[in-house]
Amino acid sequence: MAQGSIENRDGRYRARYWGPEGRQVRKTFTKKGDAQRWLNGELDAVQRGDWVDRRAGKVTFGDYATAWLAQQPHRPSTAATTKIRLEKHVLPVLGHRPLAAVRTSEVRALVAGLSKVLAPSTVEATYRVAGVFRAAVDDRVLAATPCRNVALPRAEGGRVEPMATDQVLAVAAAMPAHYRAAVIAAAGLGLRQGELFGLSVDRVDWLRRTVRVDRQLLGVTAGRAVFGPPKTPASVRSIPAPTTVLEALTAHVRAHGEGPERLVFSTAHGTPIRRSLAATTWRTTADGVGLGSTTGWHECRHYFASLLIEAGESVKVVQARLGHKSAVETLDVYGHLWPDNEDATRAAVDRVLGGAVAAASGGGSEGFVPLVFPEVTP
Repeated sequence: MAQGSIENRDGRYRARYWGPEGRQVRKTFTKKGDAQRWLNGELDAVQRGDWVDRRAGKVTFGDYATAWLAQQPHRPSTAATTKIRLEKHVLPVLGHRPLAAVRTSEVRALVAGLSKVLAPSTVEATYRVAGVFRAAVDDRVLAATPCRNVALPRAEGGRVEPMATDQVLAVAAAMPAHYRAAVIAAAGLGLRQGELFGLSVDRVDWLRRTVRVDRQLLGVTAGRAVFGPPKTPASVRSIPAPTTVLEALTAHVRAHGEGPERLVFSTAHGTPIRRSLAATTWRTTADGVGLGSTTGWHECRHYFASLLIEAGESVKVVQARLGHKSAVETLDVYGHLWPDNEDATRAAVDRVLGGAVAAASGGGSEGFVPLVFPEVTP
């Protein structure tokens, strides 16, 4: 148990104790009673386990956040995105503030300001920098995080509207030559962008007609590809490769050769394709064929899912092909694309329950005659 003492030093009272971090904490008062109350409060906090280092709380949010980011086990792409959001949206507002001085009202004001210029999903992703404050609580720098009772903007739940086949072909035809087969592969395999541009020749089984997804391209550092595991463990999968895709990949490799580290797709200069370059290329091309500049490579993934659903594949099959972690995720995104056969529902109930009701009543059905009621004038 932590212990403290109070010393009379020329008419002033210095209270001191050893904190949990092994550092001596002291403070001087003019009255002994004030010194005793302060010391009792500090020792109680130590015993309860909610003691905080108030000197550490004077460090600025910017300095602490920079150190926090360097300690996160983020993938390179996630670290880069988090750094951009932190530097662009949060540090200009809170960076100069002492960490312990940031109030909940300031966080709310930050969220309100971002909501005026950013999409709700981007605001929510930026707000995750609140992890800085949670880490400060764990480090005993703060007693509590100011990120409490902060309302985030609600995202409008728009339905996925997949591209039509002629739109897929239009985008592919308008792409630079070394990207055209990538559009066909994305639309025919349902790959995420990182999976698509991380695909290497050795992961295409040309004889068994399958494509193995066990990694993705996270980024490019010093001209070299940086690979990492797929988004989730469920994303590791083997996808049946249609003849259309295999023919496109074969023609592409013959025309352009293998890229670095045997990548199927690379830039015109033979380097791995950065996410930013791929996104810009898609937006420019899609805008040119009338799809708009707000779409991305993920549109091909939606198209692939819609083809499977239209062909009558089950939710579990679509989940497996897309590498979703659960069928719930698949239904949340694509549930509205499955046909709703109302007549089949009626027939199923009438066949079993209707037959049982008829048998129990000893007679057959005379046919359904709808009741018609006169309209009531209000």
